[in-house]
Formats: sequence, C-alpha cells, structure tokens
Amino acid sequence: MISAGRVKVVIDGRELSLSNLGKVLWPDAGYTKGDLIQYYVTVAPYLLPHLAGRPLNLTRYPDGVRGESFYQKDIPGTAPAWVRTVRVAHGDHDVNYCLADSSATLAWLGQWGCLEIHPWLSRVDSLDRPDYAAFDLDPSPPAGFGEAVDLAFVVRRTLAEFGLRAYPKTSGATGVHVYLPIVRRYAYKEVEAFVGRVADIIHQALPERTTRERSVAKRRGVYIDHLQNIKGKTLVSVYSPRPHPDAPVSTPVTWDELAGVRPSDFNLRTVPERLRQAGDVFAGALSDIQDPGPMMAALGLRPAPSPSRPPASSPLAARSEARPPAFAPQPDAGRQAGAGRRPPERPLGRSREPRS
Repeated sequence: MISAGRVKVVIDGRELSLSNLGKVLWPDAGYTKGDLIQYYVTVAPYLLPHLAGRPLNLTRYPDGVRGESFYQKDIPGTAPAWVRTVRVAHGDHDVNYCLADSSATLAWLGQWGCLEIHPWLSRVDSLDRPDYAAFDLDPSPPAGFGEAVDLAFVVRRTLAEFGLRAYPKTSGATGVHVYLPIVRRYAYKEVEAFVGRVADIIHQALPERTTRERSVAKRRGVYIDHLQNIKGKTLVSVYSPRPHPDAPVSTPVTWDELAGVRPSDFNLRTVPERLRQAGDVFAGALSDIQDPGPMMAALGLRPAPSPSRPPASSPLAARSEARPPAFAPQPDAGRQAGAGRRPPERPLGRSREPRS
C-alpha cells in the first residue's frame, strides 16, 4: 500500500478513496499511512468484536506522531454514508460518535489518520451500564512497566478473593490495563466507586509502591486510576496502535505471559503474526461475564445480595477500611537479574526496571 497519489479500493464491498499512502506516520520505525490501513484491515476480525456497539473516541495524527494531534469524537457529515454513527447527548449538545462495524470503517479511520481508538466501556443499547470495570495502572518515575506488572498481579489476587477473573493487556506505553467483564447491572458511578475502593485497599497495603495522587507532577509509584470508569472516559482499545516512536500496540496477554513481556514486544509488525499464531487471548473478556455484587457488598458499596453473601472466611468480607489487605508485601525473595520468568502469583518483591 505505498502510493503518493489517490487510489480507490474496495473493502467489505465498500469503495474507499485512499490518499498519501506513502506518508510516514512513525518516522523512527518507518511505518506509513498505508501500513496503518493495512494493519487495521488485517487485525479487523480480532479488533471489531471488541469495538462492536461502542461509541469511539478517536485520536488523529494527520502528519504523523511528530505532528499535531487532536481528539475527534464528532463524525462530520462528510463521512461516507456507510460509516455508522450514534448520537449521544452531552448536556446542551449532541455528539455523533463513530461505531466501527467493518474492515472498511477501520480503513477509513486509518485514511483519516486515526492512530488511536478508544471505545467506551458500555454499548449503545445500554450506555449507562458498563460491561467492564477497568483498572488503569499508570507508573510514574522511578516506577516503570515492571512495577505496573507487579501491581496487575496484586489486582488479580484481590479480585480472585471473590472468584472474579480479570484480563490484562499492555497499554502500549509503560502501563498495564486490567479488565473485569461485568454484568450490565451497575451504573458508571457504582463501577467507578468499586474500582476506587479496591485501589484504596491496595494503596493502604502498598503505600510505597502505589499512589492515589491525581496530579501527575506529584505522583511517585504506580497510579491506580479508577476515574477511567467515568461515563465517556475511555482507555485505548486492544490492538490499537499508539503514537510512540516504535509504533507499539496495546496488546492483550495471558497472565502467564505478563510476567515476562516487554511493551516493545508488540508493534504494528509483530501483532498480526501473534494473532495468526495465538488468536485473540482477550476473547474471553467478551463472554466471561461476572457479577462483582458480592465483593461490592463486602466493601460496603451495596447491600449484600441474598441469599449469596460473601463467605465469612474471605479476608475482604471481614475487613474494615482501616485494615490492610491479606496480601501485604513480603520480603524480597532474592530475585537475581536474568533469572527467568517469575511465577504469576509470587509475592511482591523488587520490580524490574522498564525495558521499553
């Protein structure tokens, strides 16, 4: 897909007019607009199920990652007639959000210079009820990706106390995102409060490793951002490129993999091959729907469901807010540099330096 002029192509039965396919968008890696469009079309079978029915916040870089960028929510009337949209009221105005339902739409977004795709946590048939609770683990120096990985395992263990199963992905930068698929029963404010309470408990146990400081300038350690669960706020999608020098991609991984991956492992070139070999390891997040209600009740956020109450033996069921969780950090086990992958459930020891 290298061309200096304009070419017409047919994708999914839709005709698109593509231009400037040879324009370099990632100068350090050499990837072009044509490469971006080809990537979107290639990964579409894996990406589209995670975007289905979700309004999209888009980030456009018409002149590449070194040029100016801007957010695009409202889709103009000049978009092709077959690009599906949904109108959402925001106070005194409406926003016409894009809905990606085809490879052709993804290709059109690539033509538009959309380097990042951010789907809502809810879908159009129930916009006020998210079907994910998201934990955004964002490290600030001196913390890096290794520390975010450590905290992801802590989130996993905390949720597992109530039998809840979470799914991790790299952010495409230095962070880690942990998603909990949930029943569409709870309002955004309830989900935000739930993630915030879990974040507070972890911070109480690990005050030297984590932060709840909203000001970026004041943060030290890994910020557990629960505010991404506010209605209309979004995290970058699985399989979305990022506007960083080596064209990284936000990529789901298994818990076994997370212990040994680096953000630089996943980029515009490597992710299509990974998908061909391993498939979509995030597919379970679409069907493994769970109810966090018992855990919410144990945290004092909702009345306990009847008849199933949290087991009395659960550390969270009997824990007051002032008490630290049962998984408090343990002394370092003497990990040596280059000692191979750590077990996924190991105690929290010294974190690796970022490797990206």
